Amino acid sequence: GFVGVSVAIMGDDVRDILEWDGLQSGTSSSVSKEAIIGAGTYKKKKSSGSAFKRPEGMARELYALLSSENKEIPSLAQTNSGGGYKQNKAQLGRSRVREWKWMSFTNAARHDDAVLYHWRRKADEGKPYPFAKLNKSVEVPTFTADEYKKYLQEEYPTTWSKEETDYLFDLCRRFDLRFPVIHDQYNTSDATPRTVEALKERYYSVCNKLAKVRGLSADQVTQICHFDAQHETDRKAQLEKLFARTQEQVAEEDYLNAELKRIDQRKKERERKQQDLQKIIAAADNTERQSVVTLSVVFVIG
Repeated sequence: GFVGVSVAIMGDDVRDILEWDGLQSGTSSSVSKEAIIGAGTYKKKKSSGSAFKRPEGMARELYALLSSENKEIPSLAQTNSGGGYKQNKAQLGRSRVREWKWMSFTNAARHDDAVLYHWRRKADEGKPYPFAKLNKSVEVPTFTADEYKKYLQEEYPTTWSKEETDYLFDLCRRFDLRFPVIHDQYNTSDATPRTVEALKERYYSVCNKLAKVRGLSADQVTQICHFDAQHETDRKAQLEKLFARTQEQVAEEDYLNAELKRIDQRKKERERKQQDLQKIIAAADNTERQSVVTLSVVFVIG
């Protein structure tokens, strides 16, 4: 009788621990496997349909910064970027269309008083041509006959005359110091044939002389271009030789450059080995000195 009561008490304890409601009337008094492991009581958590998903094409790191651990909707407002190449429709305003008119105009940058025509807003009628301000010209200095006799005739007394100098400066004003164009337009029938370097040298020498005579500051004088015609001639000759090389000469130059690079590498390697050898010798000398000092100390103590 005592054994039966103990078994009943143990069964009640097991049912209380497993939170099992107990057996119904008429069922078996044994505890089933399903009751022990709790089968049938576990319910799968249904995912809510409103869960925020990572947008397609967004990096995982960026998505982790925008959303919280609970995958809440980020505070940043999303924009619709899926339009692709679709163009938006024109937003037509309700204001009146401005009237255009075919009208004549003159360009203030021109000196021939040419009258041209174009379409322009009627409200802009009578206004100056807006693109005239974009016409930039080089300021070429002028000189008088007295200045030429006093200061400029000494520069080239035999090769350059005043008429030819005036002709050169006139071409410089017309073509904005584009010396290849000036050389092309230089009329050799009325003047001595000149090279581009000779034209540049004459122009800049006159400008430098006038700047010094007219009392410019030291900073302004140093900013003036000093042209070396001989250096320019040698530079162009070297470029001509460089462009006139054959394939064999180019291959030979590449071979010599590669050999020079290998020689430099071997030189650096040799210097590195010498430094390592010097470090080893210095370390050995220090070790020998320390051993000699130790022996001396031992001898004195002994």
